Amino acid sequence: MNGEIDTTDRRILAVLQKHGRISNAELSERVNLSPSACHRRVARLEAAGVIRGYVALLDARRVERPTTVFVEITLSGQADDILDAFEREVARIPDVLECHLMAGSADYLLTVVARDSEDFARIHRQHLTRLPGVAQMQSSFALRTVFKTTALPV
Repeated sequence: MNGEIDTTDRRILAVLQKHGRISNAELSERVNLSPSACHRRVARLEAAGVIRGYVALLDARRVERPTTVFVEITLSGQADDILDAFEREVARIPDVLECHLMAGSADYLLTVVARDSEDFARIHRQHLTRLPGVAQMQSSFALRTVFKTTALPV
């Protein structure tokens, strides 16, 4: 992308993060641009990878995945082949929404969704314990989600 993200781009991004299905006409009105200029800016932000895609955000309860579990994983070593094998395999588990390489006591932090504690036990037994290089695992169940957003501050 040539140039930095300016104030107008940031306004566009803020609106799109909250209203991804907004029409170009309405978006251009909200950010005070002509529809053609707005369309060009959105296309430029998409081409530059600033806008990576558009998604539908689902209600976890309504799709029967109300239980969120944070799993801290410590590996047996830090060699590239161990990290690569772990990252390749963890990405294949559909119940894992996020995987972060961490600084601190654990090597990775996973966000896992499940139907309930029994379902998490299945995910743990069938998937998590079979991940390569795992030395230790600590799971914490979320009692309640106070708030959750996907919108980045722009």
